[in-house]
Amino acid sequence: MLHKLMVGAMPLVPLPVMRRLAGKYIAGETQEEALARLRALAAEGYSGIFDLLGEGTRSEADARAAAESYRRGAEAIAAAGLDSYVSIKPTHLGLNLDEALALALYREVALRCRELGVFLRVEMEDHPTTDATLRIHEALRAEFGEGVGIVLQSRLLRTPDDIAALAPGPLDVRLVKGIYLEPAEIAHTDAAAIRRAYVAQARQLLERGDVRLRLATHDEQMAAELVGLLREHEVPRERYEFQVLLGVRPDIWARWRREGHPVRVYVPFGPEWREYSMRRMRKNPQLLRAVVRDLLPF
Repeated sequence: MLHKLMVGAMPLVPLPVMRRLAGKYIAGETQEEALARLRALAAEGYSGIFDLLGEGTRSEADARAAAESYRRGAEAIAAAGLDSYVSIKPTHLGLNLDEALALALYREVALRCRELGVFLRVEMEDHPTTDATLRIHEALRAEFGEGVGIVLQSRLLRTPDDIAALAPGPLDVRLVKGIYLEPAEIAHTDAAAIRRAYVAQARQLLERGDVRLRLATHDEQMAAELVGLLREHEVPRERYEFQVLLGVRPDIWARWRREGHPVRVYVPFGPEWREYSMRRMRKNPQLLRAVVRDLLPF
């Protein structure tokens, strides 16, 4: 109830105040601001993920504009010599309009990324888009191999079957708990169950023997289990990494780095920063509480 009340009050927060608070979690509105944040993180020893905010594109023109922005971003990353990659939501490239359009635009970006030596990640959104997203990823993987990767969500009950159905060959997976609150008929809703599913799916992926595993989490308890799993499977440093969100628990990032684990930071930016911030706070009570604490004068 308190979370609902706080979410309801957030639109009343003045835009300048909201922008100041979001600055901890959002790199800015422009590509230049995102690159500046990626450079700063690189100086601290962190690799990065370049994410232009946007989803649910309403026209083919907007989808094509997003693809062009990502091509420019890949060019800027390569020119700067950054250890960063681009990550794109399917509905940002028009999946909600036409699957064939989304695949064609992903392919255009992937071709440019291959020329530049920049990796491309196909993101995962809510469950109605899962099948089409997996089809797009598999089509791209058939052409670009390890140059493209996918996101899988431990929350979804179907994910073990999705892992089993992935075609043989090298695979790059970003494993997340999942930010989308899905119905109980198709998803785990209990935090402990989601955590158990995550560890089980990480094990399933490692047992394939051909995976680069990207562990996206800020869950310290679960991370300890995952480190044990990595040691059990003798996974070399170049075949895994922890991935974290900009502004969320940098103390954990630093500790993982000191312990010798690679850490990559997800850096979102773009004009849609307010919508992104509101969406994440609606779905993540912990993030909302952190923002509210920042608002308080004590």
